[in-house]
Amino acid sequence: MKHLPAIAASTLGVALGVTGIVLGGADDSPGLQGLGLLLVIGSVLFGVRSARRTG
Repeated sequence: MKHLPAIAASTLGVALGVTGIVLGGADDSPGLQGLGLLLVIGSVLFGVRSARRTG
């Protein structure tokens, strides 16, 4: 149960990042897609890092 806040924050970050990637596909510029990808990568790294620390 110690992992729950970190998992919830990571899941929310991944969901927002994927939403940004999908919505960014409607535009010509890759800015929103790039930010979405960075958000997904950062959220996954945050989730893994905090899971390993509290483990």
